[in-house]
Amino acid sequence: MSNLRPPKERFFMRCLATGMIFLLSLLLSCKTDDLPEGVLSKPEMVNWMIKIYLAEARTTLLPIGRDSAYKLFVPAQDSLKKLAGVQDSVLKKSYQYYLENPKELESIYDAVIDSLSLREQRLRQTPAQPVTNP
Repeated sequence: MSNLRPPKERFFMRCLATGMIFLLSLLLSCKTDDLPEGVLSKPEMVNWMIKIYLAEARTTLLPIGRDSAYKLFVPAQDSLKKLAGVQDSVLKKSYQYYLENPKELESIYDAVIDSLSLREQRLRQTPAQPVTNP
């Protein structure tokens, strides 16, 4: 007489209990996409890395030695940080976070490469403007 409930109701209760356990385990096992405080979001990191790569490319194209180019790049990087309002500590924490999360870092690099490739394609499609002297 321990089973006073009808069979259909017992089946429903078992399914409900199993579903609740499954849902609870699913919720507990999911990794949250929340970033730690002081870490740039993926779009912010992509924009930052694009700016840095472009600044680095500009300095390497100058007809100067590698050491001199580096001396020019450091102030350029500092001015980019200042313009973007990004602190060194935020950048370090962001780089560290994304290095520890390689899949996220890979998606950032994919976006950076896609963006730079698109810029290059647009530049190649734009006809060269003749230089006129006044």
